[in-house]
Amino acid sequence: MSPAMQPDDPGAEQPFVSHLIELRDRLIRMVIAILVVFLALFPFANELYVYIAAPLMAQLPDGNTMIATQVAAPFLTPFKLALVAAVFLSMPFLFYQLWAFVAPGLYQHERRLAVPLLLSSVLLFYLGMLFAYYVVFPLVFAFLAGSTPEGVAMMTDISAYLDFVLTLFFAFGLAFEIPIATILLVALRLTTPAALAAKRPYVIVGVFVVGMFLTPPDVISQTLLAIPMWLLFELGILFARILLKGRLDEDEDDDGVDPDGPGGSPAPGGGPRPGTSVGSELDPALDEESRWQPLSETEMEAELDRIDAEEAAREMPASTPVSGGINSVEEKLKRANRLRELDSLIAARHVLYEVLEEGDEDARRVARNILAQLDD
Repeated sequence: MSPAMQPDDPGAEQPFVSHLIELRDRLIRMVIAILVVFLALFPFANELYVYIAAPLMAQLPDGNTMIATQVAAPFLTPFKLALVAAVFLSMPFLFYQLWAFVAPGLYQHERRLAVPLLLSSVLLFYLGMLFAYYVVFPLVFAFLAGSTPEGVAMMTDISAYLDFVLTLFFAFGLAFEIPIATILLVALRLTTPAALAAKRPYVIVGVFVVGMFLTPPDVISQTLLAIPMWLLFELGILFARILLKGRLDEDEDDDGVDPDGPGGSPAPGGGPRPGTSVGSELDPALDEESRWQPLSETEMEAELDRIDAEEAAREMPASTPVSGGINSVEEKLKRANRLRELDSLIAARHVLYEVLEEGDEDARRVARNILAQLDD
């Protein structure tokens, strides 16, 4: 067993196989949940199909009904509807299983953001389906029934109708996830609310194009999908601005605290976060180009040799204790390198944090480069 896998090492990671076993177990639970819900819905599959077909049946002319053009369609179509409905109704449990799988690898601030987004995404998907059923379907089917040529009997096949309905359910459910996507883009620092607002004209054109591809070839359904998508985009920008403002307030209140570390705990010794420079911590105005770049192994060894030569040539007062001088910092750097070679990364980080607190500028620069290589 390597040092990194010792039981007393708090930073020890689980083997890859254990992650695969956990993923398998959670997938099995998801399948069992869908199966249980399906078995509960299947006895009512015909009633469920009647409920789904009600918006179209209400618009059919008197004497017209839906038809089944295939021999097994009267059985397979309700069966398919019950299975898809089981998946839709099981989504909260399915998302919970996915969340339980990835949550241990997230930081505390990421968990605080992920939980509301997860719940909101499920709720918005259901709202999209309800909007399609109660608002879009009556208008679309009334338009289609009214545009039927004279002499043509509108008698829709039950399988084709189910495919049509499921497509609209998925399209509207996915469209209602736009606020979640907008908030995630801002939370991941891929864009800003101002940049998204500047692209509003392109978004308006884009939602109508998407509505054209995801809905039947009629203006009503396309417009009923495009307008909510645009409004949800505006809602996402609003919540993204609130999120960004809350993050800035939290950064100001937690000065000196590592917001990117697990639990938001400060770095040992009060030093900077691993992989960041002292200048960037003290002066937020520094841009990316002015920040240090990690050294290679050869460059780092040369830098250590140069520091040793400079400190050896420097004269020290005889009364200065050796244990509190620069020699202790050099020993800590060497000790950190030895710990890294032994894969004891946790202990190496603690030693490097002490160097960041006690060492001079050159020693801190070497410690930061070692930390960067540990992060890589």
